Amino acid sequence: MRILLAEDEHQLSHVVVTALTSQGYSVDPVYNGQEAVDHAKQNAYDLMILDIMMPVKTGLEALREIRATGDRTYVMMLTAMAEIDDKVTGLDAGADDYLTKPFSLKELLARVRSLDRRNGSLDRDVLTFADLTLDDNEQTLSAHNSISLTNKETRLLQYMILNADKQLTVADLLNHTWDDDDESADEEDVWFTISYLRQKIKSVNSKVVIDGEKGGPFTLKSH
Repeated sequence: MRILLAEDEHQLSHVVVTALTSQGYSVDPVYNGQEAVDHAKQNAYDLMILDIMMPVKTGLEALREIRATGDRTYVMMLTAMAEIDDKVTGLDAGADDYLTKPFSLKELLARVRSLDRRNGSLDRDVLTFADLTLDDNEQTLSAHNSISLTNKETRLLQYMILNADKQLTVADLLNHTWDDDDESADEEDVWFTISYLRQKIKSVNSKVVIDGEKGGPFTLKSH
């Protein structure tokens, strides 16, 4: 699980990063709102933790800009302000959760673990990108016509749509598409699945393409 932590208090950031990495999570720390926006545009995250009061851009400003790009990553806001209006403003801007400072590291880790468990199965029944529509329940892909997908193809394309226009590594795709008990999955499995998906996207006459050579990274784009 990869996490973006935007917190301008360096000591608090260090404590949170240490706690999260000790649990096996990968954390990218940034220290202002603009850095958060830049990292969110370039990388695929499973969770973004944004402090509200940050320099350059506030957490709310960063969140609005991130959501405006179509990024649907789960976002938790950190705030020292307990007023209901501030929380409502954040939720309206696209936040998924709130944690009020000072907070317990145990509570933070518990919330992250809860999200990590849910990430095992994406709960979006229908996803769209450009002229593509992916129906998870039916495992079908549609544009000008439709075609059936395998479970692996469906899960991989879900992740790519949720992170469209971002470079995704082989490790990213393995971690989010193959189950933990499928330890034999490797770069070849990713390449075969990408290759079949490319054929199926082409067969429905979509303008969407998957850029990238064997070994990655791969990017879902619309031409």
